[in-house]
Amino acid sequence: MTAHLAIWGICTLAALAVLIRPWGWPEAIWALAAALLLVACSLLPWQRALLAAAQGMDVYLFLVGMMLLSELARTEGLFDWLAAVATRAARGSAHRLFVLIYLVGTLVTILLSNDATAVVLTPAVYAAARSARAEPLPLLFVCAFVANAASFVLPISNPANLVWLGALRREGQQVSAMTFLRLGIIVMPPALLLSLASTLLW
Repeated sequence: MTAHLAIWGICTLAALAVLIRPWGWPEAIWALAAALLLVACSLLPWQRALLAAAQGMDVYLFLVGMMLLSELARTEGLFDWLAAVATRAARGSAHRLFVLIYLVGTLVTILLSNDATAVVLTPAVYAAARSARAEPLPLLFVCAFVANAASFVLPISNPANLVWLGALRREGQQVSAMTFLRLGIIVMPPALLLSLASTLLW
């Protein structure tokens, strides 16, 4: 019972530290510190900790690869170009710009993962909003919401999808890309509508 309470306490403190970011330290430091503390206190066997880290290797490599692709796209001006096209197509209408940025964010999330939308597309959208003299905050919220709402379509749209698929494979369950796509097509529209409604209500 004491061990369970200690585990819950460490995890809760780590979650709070990730949210609050004391002294401005990055979130990864607090998560790693909690994991090391669990091992140091013998609450988590080091063998199991290493196994858990090794099981996520495909996700780590995926993240590295997708962020490299996203950075290449950024340096080539892809995201700036997409944001500029949306701004021109809006023809001065803030509402039209809102919808177009939503569509661009959906496309980027599906094909390049929600991390690309959050990390790389967002600065381009901010710059486009400033150049169009539009209020940037609603458009930035669009990037944040659509990065999650549109991440159900493909396994690559969200690293969490890969974690879930990997857990299923370890249990002997195989989910094909087409099965995932069919489910994603069903789930994504309601998620997008809800995120759109929450943004508009905000």
